[in-house]
Amino acid sequence: MNIFNKKTILITGGTGSFGSAFVKYLLDNHSQLSRIIIFSRDELKQYNLSQENLNHKNYSKLRFFLGDIRDKTRLVSALNDVDIVVHAAALKQVEASEYNPIEFIKTNIIGSQNLVEACLETKVNKVIALSTDKAAAAINLYGATKLCSDKLFLASNNITGKKNIRFSVVRYGNVINSRGSVVPNFLKQKLDGVLKVTNPEMTRFSLTLREGIENVMWALKNGIGGEVIVPKIPSYKILDLAKAVDDKIKIKIIGTRQGEKIHEEMITISDGKNTLDIGSHYIIVNNKKVKEKYIKKFKGKKVADSFSYRSNLKNNFLTISELRKIIKKETKNVD
Repeated sequence: MNIFNKKTILITGGTGSFGSAFVKYLLDNHSQLSRIIIFSRDELKQYNLSQENLNHKNYSKLRFFLGDIRDKTRLVSALNDVDIVVHAAALKQVEASEYNPIEFIKTNIIGSQNLVEACLETKVNKVIALSTDKAAAAINLYGATKLCSDKLFLASNNITGKKNIRFSVVRYGNVINSRGSVVPNFLKQKLDGVLKVTNPEMTRFSLTLREGIENVMWALKNGIGGEVIVPKIPSYKILDLAKAVDDKIKIKIIGTRQGEKIHEEMITISDGKNTLDIGSHYIIVNNKKVKEKYIKKFKGKKVADSFSYRSNLKNNFLTISELRKIIKKETKNVD
């Protein structure tokens, strides 16, 4: 069964790095959709996205809806006759969150609750909310707001009543070459002859935009509701990433920034007690019925109580050569 047949999908944050790539993917691969609605607050980015896809054979399916997830009334209007929501709107810069906490709370927490309520008041039947590795064992305000957002979406499955709607969360790591990520910064710094690294011991999970889309698609097709879906992905050492950009350039260590982790986690030891391994993904799930469904459908197996999923795990690192290939493919800017 095709999940998109004659359906309407709305993407919050639809002009961001993920959103714009996801829109292009849907246009290319899912012509059976009735409408693709881009919900975002920046009219220039909407215009640019419109122009980028103007000549696409499925352009007529696109709709652009200006609005902010802080405005519930606007969300309700946008969700009229929408079947599926992919929630990608968020404030996400770690340093900015430390100095502007209330703004992150308004968007990432209150905005998420607005979306939950708007979906419950309309005919939406599937919601996939994008999360981040920074929500696990959060030490910065951004991670804390995303953890709270995750909890809001998961808990919403308990108040659906007779409505046919399910909320799931997809959690993954740093997206290579996304807006504000380390690769674009390194490429800019390369022009000045020095790459700035905050801590030489740092590791991060690695994901391309295409892989992010694939994981959202997996969740749309297989998500049951009430779970956090965590893909199995590789990691990299920050110094290896710098060498992949330029192995001869000078590297300057500038010190760890406020709110920055040395290593990221996607599953903490505490979450490990409620985690299933289904092969391609880990599933964090507290609800017994949902857990049983994953065990039955995917032959899910409980991980060890001491299990955690961290970016500094041995035998999970991309090599410099592998990183160079990924950067070339994603940016086409590395010699």
